[in-house]
Amino acid sequence: MTMKGLRVSDFEYDLPPGRIARYPADRRDDSRLLVLSRQSGEVDHRVFRDITTLFRPGDLLVVNESRVMPCRLLGRKPTGAPAEILLLRPSEQGGDGKTWEALVRPGGKLKPGRIVEVSEDLSVEILDSAPDSGRIVRLRTGLTAEDALTRYGHVPLPPYLERSDEPVDRERYQTVYARTPGSVAAPTAGFHFTRELLREIEAVGVERCEITLDIGVGTFRPVEADTPEGHEMHPERFVISEDAAERVNGARSEGRRVWAVGTTVVRTLESVADEEGRVSAGAGSTDLFIHPPHTFRAVDCLLTNFHLPRSTLLMLVAAFSGYEEVMRAYRSAVEEEYRFYSYGDAMVIV
Repeated sequence: MTMKGLRVSDFEYDLPPGRIARYPADRRDDSRLLVLSRQSGEVDHRVFRDITTLFRPGDLLVVNESRVMPCRLLGRKPTGAPAEILLLRPSEQGGDGKTWEALVRPGGKLKPGRIVEVSEDLSVEILDSAPDSGRIVRLRTGLTAEDALTRYGHVPLPPYLERSDEPVDRERYQTVYARTPGSVAAPTAGFHFTRELLREIEAVGVERCEITLDIGVGTFRPVEADTPEGHEMHPERFVISEDAAERVNGARSEGRRVWAVGTTVVRTLESVADEEGRVSAGAGSTDLFIHPPHTFRAVDCLLTNFHLPRSTLLMLVAAFSGYEEVMRAYRSAVEEEYRFYSYGDAMVIV
């Protein structure tokens, strides 16, 4: 099978339901780590904290420091029926941070003019319709938007966890280096790092820099086209600082390896890389869909979690290390009883 002739159905694999990690590991770095050689296709099985042995002095670790917002609001319509608001991003229509683009449920009932009561001091007014069945909504509260979400918002867990958020998710559905609020889904590859492990990695001689890509709701949407070329990605906002760009470009010019922690970092760097792999600082949005075949210019090693069948994330990983090699590694992970998806184990391609 050639990389170019792949169909979306080629990215199916069998996963017993019990392999989906519904809760995080007791310790972040207790996760297992599947190591896939990009050159040979060989697979090795480790524990995540062993990742320190895979680095070389001078390697650059690039992380996404976007922070997941507690942006899921649960309330009731005036009739008493339940309603849900998922805040996506602040809207340009409001200047005080209280007007947002959102998804609502039930969509057919929450038309402009309707009100959802979340608590005594927070309600949400539906102002207008938006593309992709979205809404423009306004938070009606004396609190700041940040305080309202902190007090009443829920962590927007992926649907496949099939549970409501719990106190543990406030900490664990977040990386230890998350800083800038803006995501509705987590950059889960970074879940496995502890502060102690990051210090150990630094002691090996590894540099680290941060970029930001705010992960949107499109990450949960399935690919419904027959071929990857038929799928359209939703744009996501990114920021690359001057310092981060200089560090990436310095590593590339000196022949040092650039490690991407997660598919979001890959997409961001590849979106702004030129033919030589030099990246540009700045802010923008990307709808880059990486699938086989793709020539990578800015990334040498990839740390990622195990992704859903038929997902754009699995297609990116297959583009990075080869379709046959990645699907073989996934079959090995299933056989070895790895835990899958957001709260699951990790995979590194070196």
